Amino acid sequence: MALAWRWLGRLGHAEALAEQQARRDRLLAGDDASACVLLCEHPPTVTLGRHARREHVVASPEALAAAGVTVVEASRGGDVTYHGPGQLMVYPVVRLRRGVVAYLETIAGVLADVVAAHGVPGARWQREPAGLWLDGAKLAACGLHLRRGVAIHGFALDVATPPAAWQAIVPCGLPTPVVSLDAARRARGLPAAPSVEAIAAEVGPRLCAALDA
Repeated sequence: MALAWRWLGRLGHAEALAEQQARRDRLLAGDDASACVLLCEHPPTVTLGRHARREHVVASPEALAAAGVTVVEASRGGDVTYHGPGQLMVYPVVRLRRGVVAYLETIAGVLADVVAAHGVPGARWQREPAGLWLDGAKLAACGLHLRRGVAIHGFALDVATPPAAWQAIVPCGLPTPVVSLDAARRARGLPAAPSVEAIAAEVGPRLCAALDA
């Protein structure tokens, strides 16, 4: 059965996680049709991975609340990160057919190909620190949770995330810059990046084909 993808639109982190968990439960129960690549965009959210350090959230709870930013604990690995408008969330709910690193590298490769198709070549998967990097800046963060060989969570690709959004945290606990496709295009004299939904429509079928290969 060919892997399918779905665009969920703007969806809260809790709702997206519930969808992933429900699909994983069905997949583990033998319903292979539940495997899917879920794509969405979150409202402003700071997530704390399993290894998160609270001091990496530099904004106060009051400042975050005033800005409409929700803070949640996540079952994925990694530290602190931000999700919000302008960022494409890539959540494959699939059985891993290869090792974890090969799986992450496959997703990163698809994202790099899509970014290159929009005038920004050179993005590369990097294992340590894990993510998709472009000229020393992180373009997409990643984090997983595995149960009996089935993955949830995934990648966050910065399509047009406002730079100010990162000022509330130390992204992934790293003193390194974050870049978006939009910023990289503008630096090359290109117009604004397409919408998150438009990028999702390219990522979805490419990623399904790559994970099915």
